[in-house]
Amino acid sequence: MRIRLRPIQSFFQGAMLLLALIAVALVSAILTMQFAIHGAEVRVPALKDMTVAEARSQTSGLGLNLEVDNRYYSSDVAAGHILSQSPVPGSVVRREWRVRVAESLGPQKVEVPSVIGAQERTAALNLRRVGLEAGMVAQLPDARVESGTVLAQDPPAKAQGIEKPSVNLLVAAADESPADGFVMPDLTGLPILSAESQLSRVGIKFGEPTFKDVAIPAVSAAGYAPVSAGPAASPAAPAIPTKPGATPGSVLSQSPSPGFRVEVGSTVTFTVAK
Repeated sequence: MRIRLRPIQSFFQGAMLLLALIAVALVSAILTMQFAIHGAEVRVPALKDMTVAEARSQTSGLGLNLEVDNRYYSSDVAAGHILSQSPVPGSVVRREWRVRVAESLGPQKVEVPSVIGAQERTAALNLRRVGLEAGMVAQLPDARVESGTVLAQDPPAKAQGIEKPSVNLLVAAADESPADGFVMPDLTGLPILSAESQLSRVGIKFGEPTFKDVAIPAVSAAGYAPVSAGPAASPAAPAIPTKPGATPGSVLSQSPSPGFRVEVGSTVTFTVAK
């Protein structure tokens, strides 16, 4: 009896052809997907020292969005040029990614005015008139002055070498208002007992002081500066430099530094002159 193989061979040939077509389709789909993915990715260019207009033109040509989210004074980079960027140059990102940059304002040319004693709104207007702006605003209950009065500022009046064109304010709140945090005052130059007493009154703790030998002529504590408003305190806040004119038993340095925000229960440490 004779067996016919032609139909079986035709079936396998058709199956192999179908499998080949499926494989080609899969490879084509994978290549198309890879092309689409990599075609939507771009490498972030180096923007430092470019003008904002130049940086915007370059990022726009790559399908990226440029955003100036900070402005700082700089004696090294000309005004209107890029100081820093995020993501860093060479990063691979998708198109439409937002590139954030900091713009240089050039060297500081404005003088920081004193706004202590003014109402918060008036203080903000006075700062704006000279090209500055109100930064962080902290409140402290104080029955001695009208609510909304500026008690302290950071940086202080006539400060030089400031980083940002903003002044942080400490504003009086109604005496019954709960404090929303405290701003670390500059206690350097004060007797250690006076410094600790000031902290105790608002519920801030102080650690065992470190004593240091100094050979500096004594002066009065007339240079004591009031509370300064500033950014949130951190455990690693650096101690401020030693001030000249320290007397035995007076505070040489402190951590957190003046202007750092502290909460009730925080601990402050002092270095004290022997």
